[in-house]
Amino acid sequence: MRTTLNIDDRLFQDVLSITKAKSKTEAVRTALTEFLRMKRKEKILAMRGRVDIRGSEKLREEEQREYEEIQQ
Repeated sequence: MRTTLNIDDRLFQDVLSITKAKSKTEAVRTALTEFLRMKRKEKILAMRGRVDIRGSEKLREEEQREYEEIQQ
């Protein structure tokens, strides 16, 4: 999906630097993917004590899939 965004130059340069992305598209994709991963993790951690998540194979598979997406 093609989208036009207004992003602060300094912020975008930081994202490019941190992600070591080869393109702006790759930098945005990596940043958004990482943001979603962190938010999902926060949501899961907020459930600590309410749900037994130890040994959750599904969680491990999802984290592995997200990691592989970031590496592309």
